[in-house]
Amino acid sequence: MHPLRAYIHRFVALTDVEWAPLAEALQTRLLSRRELFVTQQQPSSELALVLSGACRLYYTSADGEEKTTYFFFENHLMGSYQSCLTGQPSAFSIQALAPTQVLVFPYVLLRSLYDVYPVYERFGRLLAEYHLLGTDARLAELLLLSPEQRYRALLQSHKTKILERIPQHYIASYLGVTAVSLSRIRARLLENDARIS
Repeated sequence: MHPLRAYIHRFVALTDVEWAPLAEALQTRLLSRRELFVTQQQPSSELALVLSGACRLYYTSADGEEKTTYFFFENHLMGSYQSCLTGQPSAFSIQALAPTQVLVFPYVLLRSLYDVYPVYERFGRLLAEYHLLGTDARLAELLLLSPEQRYRALLQSHKTKILERIPQHYIASYLGVTAVSLSRIRARLLENDARIS
């Protein structure tokens, strides 16, 4: 099954007729390392499915510091949904962390398919609910857990690709700490584990 059709199939099943107009619009794009797919403060109107590689979602604060908030790997759908929906400049950037191959399509096409095929409207609703749950979980993590608890949660989660493939300074930013603080947290946990065993 086509990778994007397989992704959509996690939410809804498409007939060949329903799949055809989206399939015809797909474009494969290769992002080089550090290339931006979405640029903060610029409008963005495309969505992309990651086929290979890795990207990060981040923003640059008023003091010029980059803060990473999310990572995308294979079979993740990514884009600036806020910008796609409103036409306003994106609040975030999406940057490739390695050479990354993506399947790109215009959001406006997906929105037009909502009106033609009810199954796409259902997909859009389920996708929005999925992202809302993920955003809520991430927000709760940042607001309710200490940095050490956030790191422990990451270690115990299914997000092993972050630990395996993302540089430490981006992981630190994702956890809301400095790289030095992350090193201290890791050393403390290793020390505790050694003491227990």
